[in-house]
Amino acid sequence: MSNIYSVSQINAYIKNMFAQDFLLQKLSVSGEVSNCTYHRSGHIYFTLKDASSAISCVMFSSARRGLDFRMKEGDRVVVTGAVDVFERDGRYQFYARKIELAGAGILYEKFLRLKQELEEMGLFDPMYKQPIPSYVRTLGIVTAPTGAAIQDIRNISMRRNPYIQLILYPALVQGEGAAQSIVRGIETLDAMGLDCIIVGRGGGSIEDLWAFNEEAVARAIFACETPVISAVGHETDTTISDFAADLRAPTPSAAAELAVADVQTILTRLARTERRIQMGMDGNLQHARDGLRQRVTRWNYLSPGMQIERYRKQISEYQQKMNLLLNRTLERDRLHVERLRESLPRQMEAVVTAKRHRLQLLLRSFEGLSPLNKLNQGYARVENTEGHGITSVKEIAAGDLLRVYVRDGRIETRVEKVNG
Repeated sequence: MSNIYSVSQINAYIKNMFAQDFLLQKLSVSGEVSNCTYHRSGHIYFTLKDASSAISCVMFSSARRGLDFRMKEGDRVVVTGAVDVFERDGRYQFYARKIELAGAGILYEKFLRLKQELEEMGLFDPMYKQPIPSYVRTLGIVTAPTGAAIQDIRNISMRRNPYIQLILYPALVQGEGAAQSIVRGIETLDAMGLDCIIVGRGGGSIEDLWAFNEEAVARAIFACETPVISAVGHETDTTISDFAADLRAPTPSAAAELAVADVQTILTRLARTERRIQMGMDGNLQHARDGLRQRVTRWNYLSPGMQIERYRKQISEYQQKMNLLLNRTLERDRLHVERLRESLPRQMEAVVTAKRHRLQLLLRSFEGLSPLNKLNQGYARVENTEGHGITSVKEIAAGDLLRVYVRDGRIETRVEKVNG
């Protein structure tokens, strides 16, 4: 009877076979990236495939330190690592320790390194960017003498401004010696004192556009005293020249539109400006006329003759009001005096009668209170030597000197005896 093994034993055996195979522990495999996933744990899961086969791959987060680009679908890469078995699932996969871009990817890595190096040197700093003149009269072009780029620039420039002067430096834009040719073209046109220079070409692969990624071209653009517009490839293409230039255009056609002002637009703007200035001048003139009329009116109002006439009228009106008020006051006072003159005798007579009547009443009341009347009736008033009236026997004693007042005089007497 044959031996029977568990699944775990079989998977462990196969894993051990892979571990003992020296070739599988360190090898490099090229292929195209597919189903790439960056897991939140930091691991990268992807599939490496070619025209007829595929293999599952994983790069753990601990191995990502050497990965200086972000993988995406369709990247051609060279993966270095080991093939091993994931024992739990019983499937083998490629465990990546290093990933490099292949072919164009190598150029892209070179592009990134040079971009970072030149950026650190300050060649891309915005403070060094020159503004593109608003009205370019002489435009230099560094590109191939044949091809769509020069035709697009020429057609758009002449349509926008038929009076512009275009100066072409026929340069190599691809292949050996292209970078040096572009540098000579930039230096030659810069020495001519032009208003602006366009450096560029049509689209292509990264290999086709590589001349515009050369450090010599970037430094020539940076050193150029004439403003430079970089127009390389299509909208999605980006080169080192784009970062070094004073302005980047997505296409050569767009560069022509950015560099060359539209004459018809300028004429239209000038016409609008002329109308606006004319309207402004008419408005200012009308405003000045209105202001002059107001000043004339004000001057007439404030002139000495007008002021004297106005004051004379005010004084006349004031005198009329005062005379009317005075006449009314005099008439009122006259009527009041007449009324007083008529009523005063009656009032005086009434007052005298009332006073006489009151006097008689007072005299009658005083007659009952008068000491003389009492004295005339046989009464007497007794005082001590200090002038105080005596009303009780308790107020005197025997021997006291008293004064007795009668109707016709005073008697001074001394008390002999007090009976109480």
